[in-house]
Amino acid sequence: MSTRSLSLAPDIYRYLLEHSVREPPVLERLRAVTAEMPGAEMQVSPEQGQFMALLVKLLGASRIIELGTYTGYSSLAMALALPEAGHLIACDVSHEWTAVARRFWREAGVEQRIELKVQPALQTLDELLAQSEGRFDLAFVDADKGNYINYFEKLLRLVRRGGLICADNTLFVASTDIVHSDSAIARALKRFNDHVHHDERVDLAMVPIGEGLTLLRVR
Repeated sequence: MSTRSLSLAPDIYRYLLEHSVREPPVLERLRAVTAEMPGAEMQVSPEQGQFMALLVKLLGASRIIELGTYTGYSSLAMALALPEAGHLIACDVSHEWTAVARRFWREAGVEQRIELKVQPALQTLDELLAQSEGRFDLAFVDADKGNYINYFEKLLRLVRRGGLICADNTLFVASTDIVHSDSAIARALKRFNDHVHHDERVDLAMVPIGEGLTLLRVR
């Protein structure tokens, strides 16, 4: 029903789910609905969603931006962790997929915390940059891989010092590792990984959860 964390045998992964994940019923229902949809492999795993919710709480985040929302699992997980007055901007280009997200945001009672932008994410980032910089505590990037470097450069100006940029799929895409793949997506992700590896503007750690999640703390 979901993408497993990397390199875990099925019985170990089952143990992880049973002894770590505290998935709210609304997230479980969303995951089940999404599993029947085209592109279901794009949904983050429940343990990754819980990890990101924990990051929100550890940062004391109140403002989040997400690039690539799909059916809303990650945005819902993070919105549930936000304070009552918290705000999350969700960016996607699909009305169909985000209609599912809206339904579950509403069911969970967090729709008022989420502002949906159905347009290219670069357009939204440029609009936000025209208003001010350093506005966000956390950014989650899971959109088109060819623009990861462009997203990163703009988010460096939008995420506050000490804030976090999280980039998804930095090891695998749809269960295919990028190291041995020469697809356009794999090449784009490897360029991004090279781009941030020695970037002195951030501290980083590549975490083997889901399909690889790179955490970039803005210095």
